[in-house]
Order: sequence, then structure tokens, then C-alpha cells
Amino acid sequence: MNAVERVAYTAEHVAAYPIEYIAGIDLYNEREFHAAHDAWEDRWRDDVGPQEKLFLQAMIQSAVAFHHLEIGRPGAARRMYQMAKEKFARLGCDAFMSLDLTDYQAQLDRALDWLTSGPDPREIEPPPVEPPYIRLQPGVMEYD
Repeated sequence: MNAVERVAYTAEHVAAYPIEYIAGIDLYNEREFHAAHDAWEDRWRDDVGPQEKLFLQAMIQSAVAFHHLEIGRPGAARRMYQMAKEKFARLGCDAFMSLDLTDYQAQLDRALDWLTSGPDPREIEPPPVEPPYIRLQPGVMEYD
């Protein structure tokens, strides 16, 4: 992927969205999953609307899934992955805060669906995992 394709967001996004959301994207894309979780959790703990809270929780759980893989806990990673998928489904939209959720979840599934392919992911040799790269869509979306 070239440098232009790796641009995660625009100045318009930075002006419109909470700084914790933007910081979490930067950290996630740098594969600093625990730190991304912390940034998004800071926003999640604020007085945010129910849809944003659900979205942030799904993002937090998807980041934590990768963190658990990094520290050798595939069972915990599977649980976080499943919980994130459930929250994305409850969110019930194709995009939120300019993130294409269909694309993000497809990337997430490519990286993590092996965790659910058998009864116990601790008994599976982990394949090479390529975490999603978060890139916001052009334009700013209203959110609660």
C-alpha cells in the first residue's frame, strides 16, 4: 500500500470527531492495540450517546482481541472478537463516524475467524495475522 492509500483520515475528520477517537485510530494502525483501547475507552467513559458508546465498545473489544493474541491468550482473543462482532451487529449500520464497518469487519474476519474455527483456539497453531488498517471514508457523519 502506498503512502496516499495509508492516510487514515483528513483534517475534516480531526475537526469533527473526538480526539480520543482519532488518537485510537493512530495507535491501532501502529499496532499499539492496548494503547488504542485506552484512548477509545477514555472517550467511552465520557457522556456519549448510546450508538457511539456501542461503536466504541466494539472497537475497544476488537483492539483487545489483538492485544490478547500478542500476549499469547487466544481463548481471550476469541471471546473479545465474538463480543465485538455482536456489538457491530447490534449497531446495525454500514458506517459510523466515517468508518466503513462492512470493510472493517471483513478485515477483522480475515484476521481472526480462525479463532472460531474449532472448539479451542489454544489447540490451533496461530496463522500469520494481518490486523485491519483503519481508514475513514471521505466526509463527516452525524453521530449521537
